Amino acid sequence: MLIDSHCHLDFPELAADRAGVLARAKAAGIDGMVTISTRVKRFDEIRAIAEENAEVWCSVGTHPHHADEELDIFTEDLVRLSEHPKCVAIGEAGLDYFYDNAPKEAQETGLRRHIAASRLTGLPLVIHSRSADVHMGAVLAEEMGQGTFPFVLHCFTGGADLARQALDLGGYISFSGIITFKNAEEIREVAKFVPADRYLVETDAPYLAPVPHRGGTNEPSFVAHTAAKVAEVRGVGLDQVGTETTDNFFRLFSKAKA
Repeated sequence: MLIDSHCHLDFPELAADRAGVLARAKAAGIDGMVTISTRVKRFDEIRAIAEENAEVWCSVGTHPHHADEELDIFTEDLVRLSEHPKCVAIGEAGLDYFYDNAPKEAQETGLRRHIAASRLTGLPLVIHSRSADVHMGAVLAEEMGQGTFPFVLHCFTGGADLARQALDLGGYISFSGIITFKNAEEIREVAKFVPADRYLVETDAPYLAPVPHRGGTNEPSFVAHTAAKVAEVRGVGLDQVGTETTDNFFRLFSKAKA
């Protein structure tokens, strides 16, 4: 059993053939997926997809790229919307200093509001962190000191220091198709030391399709390729990765039902 812990079924590349995407995922042995919110103001679309498909759950949150567009979304709004039975996570939220599509101050404000919602609800926070390792580590450590909250660093692209810090704080690490890329040796090194009870696999579809589909549109069925590479890197069988990541998923996303 495999679960795609992070995809975007509302994005046009997947929405055009959503039935086919879901059918191919099922045929590939993918038993569930979380379609991730990037704008709270479009949560109705995300929620509807989850309502219509038993194998799909959703999150609620604002991607850091859009942080300045949703500064009128507060912690209480996230908490209220997360009460929907198919909403199993807060986010994605975080810091992206690679693209800098939103001011850093807005990104941090949004991240802290999402952390507060995660703390209040007990739902895991799905964190986007890119080119922001030091600042992300500092925010997580400071906020964790004010009260614990569950979280996952999704589509991990950071360094070993951030990975170890996140693990020390009780977080999870999620690996995407990037782990199959030739130049991703640092990420493969992280995958070697993450404990068996703290890692997930994802697609981040429609982006970052793993080898042998790199360059094309990604979709949940391709998470099997990512899982296979993780198994190779960790020196274990694919079945073991499937069991471990599934167990980890339901432990972290505890509101989801198998």
